[in-house]
This record gives sequence, structure tokens and C-alpha cells, in this order.
Amino acid sequence: MLKRLYEKSRIGFALLWIGLYCVLMSAADALSALSGVEKAVTLPVGVLLCAVLLLFLHKHGLLSSYGLCLPKVKARKMLFYIPILLMLSANLWYGFSFNFGLLETILYISSMFCVGFLEEAIFRGLLFEAMRKNNPRAAIIVSSVTFGIGHIINLFNGAGAALPSNLLQVVYATAAGFMFVMIYYRSGSLLVPIAAHGVFNALSAFSGKAGSEPRAEIVSALLLTAITLSYGLYLAFTPRQAKDEESGAAMQ
Repeated sequence: MLKRLYEKSRIGFALLWIGLYCVLMSAADALSALSGVEKAVTLPVGVLLCAVLLLFLHKHGLLSSYGLCLPKVKARKMLFYIPILLMLSANLWYGFSFNFGLLETILYISSMFCVGFLEEAIFRGLLFEAMRKNNPRAAIIVSSVTFGIGHIINLFNGAGAALPSNLLQVVYATAAGFMFVMIYYRSGSLLVPIAAHGVFNALSAFSGKAGSEPRAEIVSALLLTAITLSYGLYLAFTPRQAKDEESGAAMQ
């Protein structure tokens, strides 16, 4: 069934995965909350979704087509990914705290790496690639905006996000989505976005955000948005040299 849908409509295939991811992971988060053990249900559901998507891509020889390969552009042309290191520190700007017990910390970190893989493979891989042939600019915008808006679901999935915090998350997630899609567009690889996304989410297990003031949260969100948006714009508007151009053309 997955193969037939993929061959019939790649956009439909991407939308199916977006729906599966949002519904199943949100339900798993809610069930985990009910169980009293953070991410107890989320992790096995995330691992299952990762396995199904990876097996599908591997079976049909699509791993490199969706960025699961080494970058095709040297790191120095990507500013050695230094802005990503600044982004990764964001969850620790509030201070360091052990928010869970040992078992829950392991479950949380592991599930966040599943989330990093799935969100990058779906939004930057499946959705972006389904649209880029006809209109790369529209594909970049849609991939970024849908990724950001998708975080509104945290209001309803048991994550405990208040409306102001969630709206801030939507803003910086949109900017981060733009940065990640530009990294993929320029480098031909999702490995760096997947790793960065997973680490960023995992570090929230040690964030002191719970005790922070609303003003600090706003400032942090604005700084995070500025860092990721600036890096994305740098990648979007800096001239490409020959090998970079060839890589981008091959991806289209």
C-alpha cells in the first residue's frame, strides 16, 4: 500500500506520514502521561515509525534521495555549522536541571532522537522533495511553515504547554525549520539536521526552563529565532560555487 501511494502521489505519501506522525506520537505522549512514566509509550511508537520509514526507503533505494547520506558540500561552506552549536545550547540558557529520574531520562532522550529523525525525514525529506521539482521556493516555505505550525499540537497532546509558550515555540520552530531545510538544500544531506534536531530536543530534559520568568522565555525565543533565521538566510543568499551548484541541480 505504501509503495502504491508513493508512486501515485509523493505529496499524498508525505501527508500520510505527517498525519501518522502527529496522531500516533500525540496519542503515545498522552498514554505515557497516563502511565505516569514519561515517554514510556512514546519511545516504542517512535522506534516503530522510524523502522517502518527507514525500511521503506532502504527497500526502494531511496535513502540518498531523501538525504540519508553524507553531505555533498564541505563544512567550511556551511560555516562549519557553528550557528547550530549556538542553537543547541538554547535549552541550557535557563540553567541546568535534572527534570526526570534515570529511567525517564533515558526514555526521553531516546524518544527525542526518534522525533528528530522523523520530523526531518518527513518535513525536510518527504514533503520538501515532493514539492521541490515544481517550485523549490514554495517547497522551502511550506516545509518551514508546516513544521512550525505543527508544534501547535503541543497544546493538546499532554505536553503541558501554555498558549504563550506554545506560540513562541511555533515562531522559533518555523525559523529552525527554515534553517534545516536550507542546510539540506545546500548540502544534500539530512544527517546534520537530524543530529542537531535530536540533540536540541534531548537537552530539554536538562533545561531549567520550568523555573524561568516569562520575560526570559520571550528573550530566549527571539534569540533562537534570530540565530536560526539568520543562518538560513545566509545559506539561502550566499553565492554557490561550482560543486555546490552541481549538488543543488542534482537534487532538483
